[in-house]
Amino acid sequence: MSTALAALLSHWRRSPLQLAMLLLGLALATALWSGVQAINAEARASYAQAAATLGQDRLSRIAAEGPVPQETYVALRRAGWRVSPVVEGRLRIDERRSLRLIGIDPLTLPAPARQVEFGEGDALLPFLTAPGLIFADPETLARMQGAELPPMRAAEGLPPGTGLMDIGQAQRLLGMEGRISHLLLDPAAPQPGPLPDGLRLIPPDSESDVARLTDSFHLNLTAFGLLSFAVGLFIVHSAIGLAFEQRRPMFRTLRALGVTARTLIGLLFAELLLFALLAGAAGLLLGYLVAALLLPDVAATLRGLYGAEVPGTLAFRPGWAAAGLGIALLGTLVSSAQSLWRVAHLPLLAPAQPRAWAVASERALWRQAMAAVGLLILAGVLLLWGRGIVAAFVLLAALLLGAALLLPVLLAALLRGAQGLARGPIAQWFWADTRQQLPGLSLALMALLLALAANIGVGTMVSSFRLTFTGWLDQRLAFELYLSAPDRDTADRVVRWLEPRAEAVLPIVRAETEVLGQPAQLYGMADHPTYRENWPLLAEVPGVWDLLAGGDWALVNEQLARREGLEPGDPIRLPGWQGRIAAVYSDYGNPSAQVILGLDRFFALHPEAERRRYGIRVAPDRAAALAEEMRTAFDLGDEGLIDQASLKGFSLQVFERTFAVTAALNVLTLGVAGLAMFASLMVLSGMRLPQLAPVWAMGLTKARLARLEMLRTLLLAAGTMAAALPLGLALAWVLLAVVNVQAFGWRLPMHVFPLDWLTLGTLALVAAALAAAVPVRRLARLRPADLLRVFANER
Repeated sequence: MSTALAALLSHWRRSPLQLAMLLLGLALATALWSGVQAINAEARASYAQAAATLGQDRLSRIAAEGPVPQETYVALRRAGWRVSPVVEGRLRIDERRSLRLIGIDPLTLPAPARQVEFGEGDALLPFLTAPGLIFADPETLARMQGAELPPMRAAEGLPPGTGLMDIGQAQRLLGMEGRISHLLLDPAAPQPGPLPDGLRLIPPDSESDVARLTDSFHLNLTAFGLLSFAVGLFIVHSAIGLAFEQRRPMFRTLRALGVTARTLIGLLFAELLLFALLAGAAGLLLGYLVAALLLPDVAATLRGLYGAEVPGTLAFRPGWAAAGLGIALLGTLVSSAQSLWRVAHLPLLAPAQPRAWAVASERALWRQAMAAVGLLILAGVLLLWGRGIVAAFVLLAALLLGAALLLPVLLAALLRGAQGLARGPIAQWFWADTRQQLPGLSLALMALLLALAANIGVGTMVSSFRLTFTGWLDQRLAFELYLSAPDRDTADRVVRWLEPRAEAVLPIVRAETEVLGQPAQLYGMADHPTYRENWPLLAEVPGVWDLLAGGDWALVNEQLARREGLEPGDPIRLPGWQGRIAAVYSDYGNPSAQVILGLDRFFALHPEAERRRYGIRVAPDRAAALAEEMRTAFDLGDEGLIDQASLKGFSLQVFERTFAVTAALNVLTLGVAGLAMFASLMVLSGMRLPQLAPVWAMGLTKARLARLEMLRTLLLAAGTMAAALPLGLALAWVLLAVVNVQAFGWRLPMHVFPLDWLTLGTLALVAAALAAAVPVRRLARLRPADLLRVFANER
């Protein structure tokens, strides 16, 4: 057995480049998959840590529709409720930094919520007394260097981006004097009676709202990682398949010498297992590096879109490492299954007969075509009747895999047609020889198809989103200036000062509410031409703005409308109010439900809402000068007064960082596909001599043969690009119309960008030319003796 294993391994010593391609393909496939999984694991660990803050995954909470008045907390304590107050809010430091601030009362905090050692007696005074003391994890401390904050102290175990301080000091910093976010309930204490009206008991939940909110984002990342892994496996499949074909004489000899089929399969399996472990370990290391490079952009995306704090540094977690190694082993087995099956089922001497191997390949091609048709039918069924994000991603997978499996069949049909139209022996040989090469190149071309289609599809989605988002921002950010005063008195003084200087000063007010059993954001909108002329409505009833101002109608965002199947004219109920929906508006980038009422109706429901934020209309050429006057007159910092251009620029910056990871994975996937072509062409170049030598002997020069080889590669790449274009557009449509709706709750219009296709097609041809350059150069430099030797040695 050891002798047989040594004989099998000797092939790799004679073909080091083929071994390198096999190991590199598997390592890259594992790296892209494990890198994405490492990012997801880091994010989910942060969500779990956030959910466990103050023991909220183990403690019940008492909350109201909005903030809880401090008097209510005092009354509950006097009634025997062992509750502890908590204040939460986001403290804006500057344009780039913010801190999630949590205020607690260390004297009443239940034991399960004690994550920090506050000290006792005099050691507790710095925490309780002004200016207070903020506990935060070391990464947050480093990020807050130079900020105008109370003293900070390191505390392990707190989630990133979170500061813990005394509730009184936190109320002062957050502007929430006299108000509490919620109350923690000591689980060991008995409940003295029913809760007063307006309060509700929320049981503990081990999964945070943020974790549920970001599920679709991580599912998107996982899908892209799986696509990259599949493209990498094409290299592995190609390298293994070609190695098995090259070793057909060896298999015949080993079987003739008495090695049983079971023993041969076992030895081949052990060989592949060894390669999988080596390449998988290298892939884990590469995956860690990829994740470390991409994690800062992912953290910025999650912070910008969802308010989720994820550390910018990566920790090694055994879970994703074991999963990465496991999928490397699984991928190797999947890639080699077809070749192993052929070796096990062909007759004793058949592996040495090229025709027997070709017949087996032809039968496999027909099975592949049937599988492709089945997958495309499945995609159609899911498109018509599938529901949910999982069904949407299964639809994507069926569409991409079905198209990839169908590609060799379509190319073979086109080549057969071209051969029938060819005139002259050289042209006929060229097309026939290209058909003969197609099985060896089909996997590389399928990988290229997936990479190109992913680039077209995701690029179309991102560009459509960018175009729509930019126009939408122009509508939503209609005010030239946005005021955020530190308190109500300052806001009132600024508004009075602005009345003779600005065209309009409109309040921007919001409150937390509940719609159809789910939390939602409630806004009040003034009756003004700014909204009538600019607010982006998707569907509406006639006279929508007059109805909204009347107080009995509301606007809802697209997310809420799609999630609950609501349309203009439908009834809608809020706590303390019932009305009808006047319109549905687009609200890109916001995963939460949102409702807008007329301003008077809003304040009737929430008279306690803060009136510190205003939108200011002024002639655009006067905005900068007015902003400077306001800052001077009222000591408003950069955060207190923001101009439209800065706010739009920040929003677009968040958008660009959101898709930075997608762009990086696109580039990596395309690079892996180019490597797959290079690997296949390099291996095939060594097997091509029996086909090329007779043609050379009949008069074709090596230079012309080399040009024909390059032309063949470019034609196949061009055919693959032609097939990738409709597939990519179909992918973009599914992403925009199906996946985006299921994942985020809004649908985007689709725009096409032909210049991007031209650029990508050029890149595909360049990648194919580079992949073919080395084999073609090797062919052009072949010695005549090497070509003549074929006639002496070829069977």
